[in-house]
Amino acid sequence: MDWNDEIAKYDKFMQDEILNSGKIPRHIAIIMDGNGRWAVERNLSRTAGHREGIESVRDIVKASSQLGIKYLTLYAFSIENWKRPITEVRVLMTLLEHFLKVELDELHQNNVRVKAIGKLNSLPKSVQKLLRKAIEFTADNTGLTLTLALSYSGRWDILRAVQIIAFDVKRGKVSPEDLTSEKFASYLQTKDLPEPDLLIRTSGEMRLSNFLLWELAYSEIFVTKKYWPEFRRQDLYEAISDYIKRERRFGKTSAQVASEEKESINDSYIQKVINAFKSK
Repeated sequence: MDWNDEIAKYDKFMQDEILNSGKIPRHIAIIMDGNGRWAVERNLSRTAGHREGIESVRDIVKASSQLGIKYLTLYAFSIENWKRPITEVRVLMTLLEHFLKVELDELHQNNVRVKAIGKLNSLPKSVQKLLRKAIEFTADNTGLTLTLALSYSGRWDILRAVQIIAFDVKRGKVSPEDLTSEKFASYLQTKDLPEPDLLIRTSGEMRLSNFLLWELAYSEIFVTKKYWPEFRRQDLYEAISDYIKRERRFGKTSAQVASEEKESINDSYIQKVINAFKSK
């Protein structure tokens, strides 16, 4: 099924409005929170909340791909989530296994590349096997990169990076004087991903919950009170539209940002003129 063939007329209009209104984020990260509370408020089991949350994942992945978002990272299961009741953890693992089985072919058909970050050897063997298959099967795809954060913790990844660096220093492979922000980032599990432009958090909670602590340093943050099972593409459009209106300064002044943008536009125009003359 080609996702671009199933876009409703009104939805296509909304997507075009977003694409024409400004620069969309290259990388969106999402803390998918509130499955349990959504279910409890409706007198349903927490399992029902997690199942409905999978429907939100499907819709957001499709909409992101249709919009041309290059990277989408979903916080699916944290290291701390292992502390939850064993029955709930089993349900989450079963749903993850089902998602990887059922969705893989469609993800591949739509040029989605699957990746995973986290302490993956903590996952059940069956899930590990399906993850490896999904990653290998979609490795050459060039569309949306969908990264699942599983048994993940930002602190864990930073500590892991420090341990590897210390080992490399001990072996003489790297010296402390060589360490830069870029060099340190190359030791993180997210080394092949650009830093997120936009972080979305559902359920109204105002915290990072140990997610991408290094990578989110300059990300724009959008918090919605909606629980994850309620969050669908219209909410994604709202978050992206809000992002487009923001000015990303990265520690600079507004005047500096405006000046650099003007210079970039001028350089781009000059390059176009040069290319036009070369083609004659």
